[in-house]
Amino acid sequence: MTIYSTPPLSLANIRTYPLARRKSKVTVREFARVPKRGASVSQFIASLPHILAGDDFRAVLAALRRARAARKPILWGLGGHVIKVGLAPILIDLIRRGFVSGIAMNGAALVHDFEIALVGNTSEDVDAVLGRGQFGMAEETGLYLNEIAVGAARSHIGLGEAAGKLLINKRLGAKFLQHSLLAAAYRARVPVTVHLAIGTDIPHMHRSADGAALGAATHHDFRLFCALVKRMHPGGVYLNWGSAVILPEVFLKAVSVARNLGTPLRSITTANFDFTQHYRPQQNVVRRPTQGRGSRGFAITGHHELLLPLLSAAL
Repeated sequence: MTIYSTPPLSLANIRTYPLARRKSKVTVREFARVPKRGASVSQFIASLPHILAGDDFRAVLAALRRARAARKPILWGLGGHVIKVGLAPILIDLIRRGFVSGIAMNGAALVHDFEIALVGNTSEDVDAVLGRGQFGMAEETGLYLNEIAVGAARSHIGLGEAAGKLLINKRLGAKFLQHSLLAAAYRARVPVTVHLAIGTDIPHMHRSADGAALGAATHHDFRLFCALVKRMHPGGVYLNWGSAVILPEVFLKAVSVARNLGTPLRSITTANFDFTQHYRPQQNVVRRPTQGRGSRGFAITGHHELLLPLLSAAL
């Protein structure tokens, strides 16, 4: 016998309605279809569910195709992980096919691409060398990337352009240029901007580091990136791949600069691709820049080494 004074409510008089009359968010018309054996990539993409990320992925593809057809900028923001998992060949092919109008890198992406071009490998075992004080102390990485910054500052160009220029110089002797996104972009005259946070990348620890040169070169690249973002109006696309902090912050500031100078940046498409969705990309790439008429932002979650080849093949 209960000690409570309030008895349970009776459900005997609850009113219901037929299930068929209810408005539902999912119907069988939107379900995935099993691809036929030997189906093409486009047929595979068409077979995905018309639900959530399935439709979002198709919408990003459509925006990229529209931008290329209309010769509107398609800008790529790349974190270091995208380069070190071996995706430069995919990006180089996308340059050839007209799906890359500009590339923004953080400092890690610069380091990884430069090391790959120079010696064909990158990404050291931090745990194995940190205790000996050897993490980040490879001579050539620090020497050349700091020389690039000094040369860029003197020539009034950015880090991205200066890096590509040095890499294709035969005197450097880079043996793996065919795998370098920096070199391919330089040859194709696709602007590359590098956005540093001093102290976050291994060249900043080297005796050859020049803070003034690094600052001047990366600030040049920021202003160049602002110009590229300004040209996105209307119909341009920005894709952020694998940068959780630096590039989302840079993109948001570039959007503010463009709008401050009178360009409304409407009807743009943005997307963040990463294996974890972080706060800054969600706010500074997907949501804030796309508020208003005609713009859309998307968040696609997954591993770069799977998603980027899939996106490239689907295009």
